[in-house]
Amino acid sequence: MTTDAPTTPSGPTGPLPTTRRRLTGWGRTAPTTADVLRTSDVDVLARAVRGAGERGIIARGLGRSYGDPAQNAGGLVVDMTAFDRIHRIDVDEALVDVDAGVSLDTLLRTLVPHGLWIPVLPGTRQVTVGGAIGADIHGGNHHTQGSFTNHVVSMDLLTADGSVRTLTPHGPERDLFLATAGGMGLTGIVLRARIRLDRVETSYFIADVEQAPDFDDMLARLQKNDERYTYSKTWFDSVTTGEHMGRGFLLRGSSAKLEDLPAKLRKDPLKFDAPQLATFPDVFPPGMLNRWTAKALNEFYYRKAKTQTGVVQNITQFYHLLDLFAEWNRAYGPHGFLQYQFVVPFERVDVLRRSMETIVESGHISALNVLKRFGKGNDAHLSFPTEGWTLAVDLPVAPGLHELCETLDEMVLSAGGRLYLAKDSRTTADRLARMYPRLEEWRGIRDAVDPGRRFASDQARRLQLVGPAR
Repeated sequence: MTTDAPTTPSGPTGPLPTTRRRLTGWGRTAPTTADVLRTSDVDVLARAVRGAGERGIIARGLGRSYGDPAQNAGGLVVDMTAFDRIHRIDVDEALVDVDAGVSLDTLLRTLVPHGLWIPVLPGTRQVTVGGAIGADIHGGNHHTQGSFTNHVVSMDLLTADGSVRTLTPHGPERDLFLATAGGMGLTGIVLRARIRLDRVETSYFIADVEQAPDFDDMLARLQKNDERYTYSKTWFDSVTTGEHMGRGFLLRGSSAKLEDLPAKLRKDPLKFDAPQLATFPDVFPPGMLNRWTAKALNEFYYRKAKTQTGVVQNITQFYHLLDLFAEWNRAYGPHGFLQYQFVVPFERVDVLRRSMETIVESGHISALNVLKRFGKGNDAHLSFPTEGWTLAVDLPVAPGLHELCETLDEMVLSAGGRLYLAKDSRTTADRLARMYPRLEEWRGIRDAVDPGRRFASDQARRLQLVGPAR
């Protein structure tokens, strides 16, 4: 993201202190330019919403959505990181009251000394609370804990008329709560949330690691005793062909109890051990990840994951290995990459296997590949997780990638599956409508709360989630 000159677009009672910036998602594709407002003043923010022009306004957290949901070409983008207060931690009730711009990393570092834990974490802690709600994020424990908004007790939403509404999952504004959960910021701007937490004895995990020599063996292992583990995910090799196609390893575990820790760690069981080692420079040329480098990486991952049980790991080892390196997306070079993530029902394991084979045989390279099982989804209209298999791969932008994704789209649709809006950067409005059967219901709620269609984004226009401003 690069910064240009300061700008002063007008609100209804005067200019707003904005900066014109070139923005991308984490995949660094499809950059667009918008006026960015950073303020912690709710009155200024309300003024910006009421005065949003034809191109509208959208909130942005730390920019970890892979595609374009937090971009707004020619319009206004609100940098929510100015809303950075943790208002109250209720240790007795295991609740936290927190601003939407606080990152999960900051929140977790504050909660852990109290023996409290965020129930749902994605693959990185560098996500804001507001972003977690807007995408209804999930983690490796969806089969036991569901998605993030399952644990949101209430949220304050700044709506298009400049008012702030407090929403709860069971109150009179339940429909708007559910439309906001997974609604990608298009119902309003989440300002603050109250979240129910988990209690932990330690900040560590007790993990089992299993190697799987091929994809079918991995699927069989993943289905066996999975409910015994709070967290469960796999990595698979997307380069090796032949009899070991799809080989990989399973990493499953639960929060470690004090008795699980060796004596050395028991001295400070709630120490939050999550260092950051380095920042990737923006110097990588196109093609750094190719068949040869990917083959070496895949071989390293597979050999390193020796089968073992009862291993004590910190959060970096178990959950957030990529958080060791800031700006790791730069490793994909200037053309960027996309993450393709889908879910299909459990009974369509044939499509899961066929999609993996299609990716491996396509010649497109991915070193970061994750397969998980989802539990039952929630009632939010655009929440991604539904009961079934979810697979995610990171693919560098290269000739032929569009055609591969088109093929995968049709496989997913044929199985009654869907793509994840927080990861998508290229599917079509027609396909999305076929994937999300409650889309029209969501549009009705959204249009009722924002009849002038002030909230808009590049993704919203691409996928026709909202119509033109009225």
